[in-house]
Amino acid sequence: MPTTMPTTMPMPASLPAAVPISTPARVAASLPASIAASLPASVATEVAAPLATALPASVAASIAASVAAPLATAAALGLLWHAAGSALPAPGQVLAALATLWREHGLAGELAASLLLNAEAIAWSAALSLGLAYLTVLAPLRPLVGAVSKLRFSGLVGWGFVFTLWARDGHQLKLWMLVFGMTPFFATSMAAAVAAIPRERFDHARAMRLSPLRVVWEVVILGTLDQALELLRQNAAIGWMMLTMVEGVARAEGGLGPLMLDEQKHLRMDAVFALIGVVLAVGALQDHALARLRRAVCPYAEGRLP
Repeated sequence: MPTTMPTTMPMPASLPAAVPISTPARVAASLPASIAASLPASVATEVAAPLATALPASVAASIAASVAAPLATAAALGLLWHAAGSALPAPGQVLAALATLWREHGLAGELAASLLLNAEAIAWSAALSLGLAYLTVLAPLRPLVGAVSKLRFSGLVGWGFVFTLWARDGHQLKLWMLVFGMTPFFATSMAAAVAAIPRERFDHARAMRLSPLRVVWEVVILGTLDQALELLRQNAAIGWMMLTMVEGVARAEGGLGPLMLDEQKHLRMDAVFALIGVVLAVGALQDHALARLRRAVCPYAEGRLP
């Protein structure tokens, strides 16, 4: 007997996805940049919209913040400069004074001397502060760190005379004064970071039968490395704030400090503000470099507050 044919045909397990209709925006978005740049503005707008919506919200927010912050800073500085009126030199005068300082007063060499001094002070301050902070795991040494932190309220008046008697030359005097001004702040913040380590981390390390030195290395030193780098970035700015005063005490090696004091003595305020701009620019670059160092060394801690 002939078999009966089924009344309905079997459907495939999965249907192919519908092929999207190419729109001008999708076609233009696939073009090379050199060709897309020559497109009319209407087509460029159609291309930019889908590309912008394709970005993740976090990436779009990061791009917007990186663009908005410099613009807001520049706008605020411009408003303050305009509000100051004749109290501040005109921007053109400041730029002309900067060129004169570079050509006739050896600004490059003075800047190099200040950079080396500040870098050396940051290194010594970081070594002393981190060492003192890590010693707070030992209860008998905590009062010592507490005494060092109280030096934040002590100025350099009086101490400068003591350092002058102890130092063998002007470079060592300037170095000790910078380290004395930076270390109490760095040590205080870092000791607080060490004290905030959860007790469970120490218990976990002991449960793994680690030696006491290994516990300090894993939990205290490596466990707070990201916070140490962030605090280093924040406290390194103190060196630039103190630099003018410290270099003015001992002028033998030069630097930005003596140059700035000499220009202020002769009331050449355009040159003074040109040097202030140099210090701000170098300090901002230093801050950015230390932030990049932290992200490179501790990428897992990005966004973590110290």
